Amino acid sequence: MQEEDLYTLIAEELGLRWIQVKNTVELLDEGNTVPFIARYRKERTGSLDEEEIRAIEDRIRYLRSLEERKAAVLRSIEEQGKLTPELAEKIKAATKLQEVEDLYLPFRPKRRTRATIAKERGLEPLAQLILEQKIEEGDPLELAQPFVDPEKDVPDAETALAGARDIVAEVVSDDAEVRKIAREMTTAEGVLTSEAKNPDALGVYEMYAEYSEPVRHVPPHRILAINRGEREGYLRVHVEAPEGKIVAAIEERYVTNPRSVFTEHLRSAIADGYNRLVAPAIEREIRNALTDRAEEHAIQVFARNLRALLLTPPVRGKVIMG
Repeated sequence: MQEEDLYTLIAEELGLRWIQVKNTVELLDEGNTVPFIARYRKERTGSLDEEEIRAIEDRIRYLRSLEERKAAVLRSIEEQGKLTPELAEKIKAATKLQEVEDLYLPFRPKRRTRATIAKERGLEPLAQLILEQKIEEGDPLELAQPFVDPEKDVPDAETALAGARDIVAEVVSDDAEVRKIAREMTTAEGVLTSEAKNPDALGVYEMYAEYSEPVRHVPPHRILAINRGEREGYLRVHVEAPEGKIVAAIEERYVTNPRSVFTEHLRSAIADGYNRLVAPAIEREIRNALTDRAEEHAIQVFARNLRALLLTPPVRGKVIMG
C-alpha cells in the first residue's frame, strides 16, 4: 500500500479530509510535536486539535509498521519458495498485524515440536490420509501398519496414529481461519475469571477471590487490579472460552466426510490442536489486548485530571499573571 493510500484510509477512519491527514503526517515526520502543530500550524492541518493529531500519529505509525511487517513476511515466504498468488493477496489485504501473523504462522521457523518429530518419523503421509478423509472402509490400525518402524521409534500402529494426529493438530493450529474463529468467539463469549491462590492471604484483592465477568464487559480499572493481583502472587487469572462451540466450528471446517474411517482420529486431533496449541495463544492475545486498552484508558483519565488541575485558578477571583 502506498503512503497516499494510508492517508486515504486514515481520513476515512477519522472522518477527516485527505489533505488534513497528509499535511499533519508531513509535519510529524519533520519532527514537530503535537502541541506545536495544534497551536502554530492550524493553517496546514485545518485547525485539528491535539486529540485528532495524536489519532493520526497513532494510526500512521501502526499502518507503516503493518506495511513493513507485510513486506518482511512476503519476503520470508518467498525465500522459502512457498509464496502463492492467493497467499500474497491475503497478506497484502490484511488490515491488522494479527492477521498477518496468523497467515505467516505455518511458514514461521519452528522449534522442535511433537509434529516435527512425527514428520521425522515418516508419519506425514498418514496424517494426510486423515485430513483427506477419502478412505471409508477398513481399520485405521491396519491402515497405519505400513508406517510402523521400530528403528524410528514407531513400534506399533497406535504410536503411528498418535504421531499422525500430532501433525494434524499442528495443521489445524496453524490455520489462520481457525485462529480467527477462536479469537472472535472467545472475545464475544469468553469469561475472565480469577481465584485466590491462598484464600487466607488476599490483602486488598478479596473481591477477586472468586470473580468472573464476560471479557467484553470488564472495565479497565478492574483489569489493571486483577493484573496487579496476579503479578503480586495473590490471584490465578484465566480466560474461559466457549470451548465446545469453538471445537464444533473447527470441526465444521475440517470434517468434510463423516464416513471416513479416520473421522474420530481427525476429531481428536482437532480438539488437541485447539486445547494444546490454539487456546493458550488466544488467551494471551486477549489478555494483552485487555491490558493495552486498560492502560490507554488510565493514561487518558490521568491526562484529563491533570489538565483540569492545571487549568484551575490558583487563587479564586485574583489575576496572577497578565
